[in-house]
Amino acid sequence: MSSLDASQHPATTPSDSSEAPERTEQPLPGLKLRSCEVLEKAQRKGRLKCSKCGGSRMFFCYTCCTLVGVTPEEIPSVKLPLKVDIIKHPNETDGKSTAIHAKILAPSDVTIYTYPCIPDFEKDKVVLVFPGPGAVSVHDMLQCLHDQNERKLRSPFDEPRIKRLKTEDVHDVTQTADRLESQNPEEGKGLESRRLPLQKVIFIDSTWNQTKKISTDERLQGLLRVELTTRKTCFWRHQKGIPDTYLSTIEAIYYFLKDFHQHCLAQEYNGEYDNLLFFYSYLHSVVNKAKISAGKC
Repeated sequence: MSSLDASQHPATTPSDSSEAPERTEQPLPGLKLRSCEVLEKAQRKGRLKCSKCGGSRMFFCYTCCTLVGVTPEEIPSVKLPLKVDIIKHPNETDGKSTAIHAKILAPSDVTIYTYPCIPDFEKDKVVLVFPGPGAVSVHDMLQCLHDQNERKLRSPFDEPRIKRLKTEDVHDVTQTADRLESQNPEEGKGLESRRLPLQKVIFIDSTWNQTKKISTDERLQGLLRVELTTRKTCFWRHQKGIPDTYLSTIEAIYYFLKDFHQHCLAQEYNGEYDNLLFFYSYLHSVVNKAKISAGKC
């Protein structure tokens, strides 16, 4: 999903004052987030130089994908059920993108590419999260992917077959994989990857006005497209004329994985991916506080 991402670091920060930042309401109530105390402390210290590029940064360096002023032990680490590839528009300002949040918080499962670099992948095991004609919901995604692959494998002389992929079947496979993984990690992971029709999800990181160049690239054609139409953005810089269902990149990743967990894995959601919004939620509260102080809301 393309982003409407703005600056990660508000112009007015608590580092200008000796007082601790006043906490404001979370953009998404009920999130199970790690304490943001480490971010409050880091913000009071102000910006620091990135040890790699020397840039002035707060919390992390969006150029080098490294932490600044905090340690890996102080922030959450999120394990995702799928690999996530993010294709970033070359004109997208690094400091205005929330894609880096996903890479910092789920480093082993998230990869960021700058267009025109697009990785090779098996199209029958990958979906693109992007709205438009033919896009399906997360709820219907696995069945559509299954049907699409069945059509590719079927001979033109074969009789039509209708085989429904039940969420219970996916649930059983996942439970078996989890059980085997606890006994033998490699065996469990192998079973799940063989049985689940989806292994990777692609997101486009760009302003909405720049998405066409990437979304129409021939290397992405033929991918099943998925859209998130029931979610509304909480992003703090909304573009005029853009529906509030157009999400920032980190919001799109979070909502997709939450829906995938509930509808595709058929498991109760208990906040497994909430910490993907660790930075986003904190920055949202800081920006809101600055707006209130300035009398803008």
